[in-house]
Amino acid sequence: MPETAPGTVRGTDAVVAAGYFHAYSVVGLLAAMGVLFVAVAFGAGRLLRPVVPTPEKLLTYECGVDPVGEGWAHTQVRYYVYAFLYVVFAVDSIFLFPWATVFAAPGYGAATLVEMFVFLGFLAVGLLYAYKKGVLAWT
Repeated sequence: MPETAPGTVRGTDAVVAAGYFHAYSVVGLLAAMGVLFVAVAFGAGRLLRPVVPTPEKLLTYECGVDPVGEGWAHTQVRYYVYAFLYVVFAVDSIFLFPWATVFAAPGYGAATLVEMFVFLGFLAVGLLYAYKKGVLAWT
């Protein structure tokens, strides 16, 4: 019979491992049920829907107006640049809120203040670069 260390109860590790794997089995069961629910819903939709393709149904839908011209539209790059700048500043705000909570904690003030000014400096350099390139001028 194997010896156990003093103060340990035989089988305790097995009980802890069983509880640990039970939690994951519940998550796995819920994930499987979710996938099954979606698969049944899509399958039922496929079986119950009518399939009657007509030329009108195969046209591109444009808010009730018959399509005119090609299906490709040219989009100006500046809209992507505005979207990118929005994402940059949204990420900035995501970093500023947790920083504010850490900055208020005792013992973290000076280090987090310097780190945030470095981060804001990088953002300011990026904004200055965009301004110098004329990206922020709406034409």
